[in-house]
Amino acid sequence: MEYVETLEPGHLTPADLETLPDDGKRYEVVDGVLLVTPSPLAIHQTAVVELTYVLRHCCPGDLKVLVAPMDYQPTPTRSVQPDVLACRREDVGRKTIVKPLLLAVEVLSQSTSLADRVLERRLYEQAGVASYWIFDPAREELTVLELEGDTYVERAVVVGKEAFEAELPFPVRIVPADLVV
Repeated sequence: MEYVETLEPGHLTPADLETLPDDGKRYEVVDGVLLVTPSPLAIHQTAVVELTYVLRHCCPGDLKVLVAPMDYQPTPTRSVQPDVLACRREDVGRKTIVKPLLLAVEVLSQSTSLADRVLERRLYEQAGVASYWIFDPAREELTVLELEGDTYVERAVVVGKEAFEAELPFPVRIVPADLVV
C-alpha cells in the first residue's frame, strides 16, 4: 500500500482522497483521519439499490437522490459518503456536495455498524443534515432520526413489514422487509 505511506497520518484532507486507488473500497476523511471501509456484501448492496429505487420514485423534481461514492464535504476537513442521500438539485457539484443534506442513509454491515451508529450520526448531526436513517438489513430495521435544533431525535424504529411514512425529506413510504428482497 505505497499510496497510503505517502500521506501523513492524522493530517489528511479531502483533497488527499484523489490520490487513493479506485479499488471498490470506500475512503473517507474525518478531521485528518482516513477511514477505509471494505467492499459491501450482497445484502448491503441490495438494500441500497431497493431504497434508492423507492426514494427516486417519490423524489420531487427540485431534489436529487444519489448513492455512494458521492462525497459529502460539510467542512474542509471532512469528506464522507452516505450509502444513499437526498439533497437539493442545485447543491450537487461535479464531485462533491458541501451544503447540508436533506437525508443521509447508512446501511449497516458488520464492519460499519459502530461507526454508522455513533461517528456518522454525530457528523451528520453537526453538519445540519435534516434526517438520518440507519438501516440494518440483517434485522430488517429502520431507525429514523430527525434534527430538532442541533440534536437528532428518534422519530421511528420500524421492523419487518411495518411501514414508515416519511415526511422528510419528502413523502415516501418505507417498508424495511421490502428492502432486502
